[in-house]
Amino acid sequence: MRIQVQQVNVPLKYNDNIILQQTARKLGCAPNLLSHLKLIRRSLDARPRNPEPVYALTVEADLALKSLPKTIPPGIISPVEPLPATPIPSRDSTYPQGNAPSPAPRPIVVGAGPAGLLAAHQLALAGANPLLIERGEEAAARAPKVAGFWNSGILDPESNVLFGEGGAGLFSDGKLTARSKERGRVRMFMELLHACGADDTVLIDAEPHVGSDILLQIVPRLREQIIAAGGEVRFNARLDSLVIEAGQLRAVVVNGQEIACQQCVLAVGHSARDVYAMLAAQGVALQPKPFAVGVRLEIPQTAIDRAQYGRFAGNPLLGAASFRLTRREEDGIRACYSFCMCPGGKVISCASEPGFLTTNGMSYSKRALTHGNAAFLVPVSPTDYPEQAIPALAGMEFQRQLERDAFAAAGIAYHVPAIRLVDFLARKVQASLPDGRSCPNSVPVEFRDLLPEFITRTLEKTLPAMLKELNGVKLEEALLYAPETRSSSPLWIARNSEGESINTRGLFPVGEGAGYAGGIVSSALDGMRAAERLLGGGARPLAKLTET
Repeated sequence: MRIQVQQVNVPLKYNDNIILQQTARKLGCAPNLLSHLKLIRRSLDARPRNPEPVYALTVEADLALKSLPKTIPPGIISPVEPLPATPIPSRDSTYPQGNAPSPAPRPIVVGAGPAGLLAAHQLALAGANPLLIERGEEAAARAPKVAGFWNSGILDPESNVLFGEGGAGLFSDGKLTARSKERGRVRMFMELLHACGADDTVLIDAEPHVGSDILLQIVPRLREQIIAAGGEVRFNARLDSLVIEAGQLRAVVVNGQEIACQQCVLAVGHSARDVYAMLAAQGVALQPKPFAVGVRLEIPQTAIDRAQYGRFAGNPLLGAASFRLTRREEDGIRACYSFCMCPGGKVISCASEPGFLTTNGMSYSKRALTHGNAAFLVPVSPTDYPEQAIPALAGMEFQRQLERDAFAAAGIAYHVPAIRLVDFLARKVQASLPDGRSCPNSVPVEFRDLLPEFITRTLEKTLPAMLKELNGVKLEEALLYAPETRSSSPLWIARNSEGESINTRGLFPVGEGAGYAGGIVSSALDGMRAAERLLGGGARPLAKLTET
């Protein structure tokens, strides 16, 4: 019988034989009774109380026994239920060309972030010949534009840190956190990334990450797969408007050209504010949504490693440590939580329109820089937003006001407002910032001039208490950057249980921009589900891929 065994502990340096021996020991059986072992998942356990760091593995194996020892604790083993076959190629696979177009207009996917790329990929494999449009440039052309923005403050409103192939996630840590229960789709996405060049660890790590440097290689390969399977991709192709007749989508207008379309996957990302305004003007149903804003906090990575690994800190096999911190709501103080932690990374400036500034964090694949950073966010709700003629856009205007103030406070060239944590707590601003900080284009600013009082009051009360959980981290080591405003969409593009707009048939809003996802994996899965819904019950089966 095929079983799955959890909590198989192995040293950091392990091999197949060690996995076999430790799995057999866990089961209390002879190693020769196990065959066809497969490593499914691994997580690092480097808690200082352990004698040494270990990986805790989940392993699948065939067991030549009809029953298992009754002494095995519950939850350690379970029978393996086969997952459905997936159409993900190996790295050496070849593709069939897409089927001939049907008489109906082909589906259009707007946006080449995770949601749009995966929707287009699924549609192409099914022979639907999708057209994927992206307002920004392809990754190879986008990267130097972003470098120019960071170095010289030159912003291209159409191709920047937030717009372009790969979406906003292209310039981030590339974290692949997957809390979804949809094992089949998660596996499909991870295998696709692996087929496009991601390291083997994306298939097994509990918290895999890719890194922005590797994403710049993976994303173009994913685009090539879409094209090879019959899809078309157009860059510098901006969505201007929709053509809607009697509640049915009839066409999209791209760069002034009308393109017939009865099905559109709208995956524009959470920063496409002009698209939100256009949808509101055209009567597409939108709803205000709570989200969170705050600051990005940076501390030396060595301090994080010591706090998390204790005496094991410095072991090159462990890599850079991460953290996740939360603080519950108290009287007069809102909740606060860390978000998008980037070990061994840097803080970056971001903008998608002139005169506005926000922040984010990013890491490369090795996570080897001297500082780690994370957003520390405070929830905001529609009751906090300024009144607007269109209530659904009020959260967006709340964001814009914070970003406008940040740009004005930090001066020209999109420098980032920053302050030492101890100075923030003491309500003073020094004339200089620490040398060696990860974002050199930053200037001292009093955050109480930038952020609403309820946010600064919450941060003032919660940050010292939260950092206490990182034993050994000193408040004097922490540097704050602001504002962190785009953790998620400030609105929902309202959709029904089938993923379709509640008042515009044929329009399928997906991903972070629609308000229904919160990261790379969840966005990708949302795009995959949308593609499946577009294909419908009478759709052709997913195309099979032939390995060479």
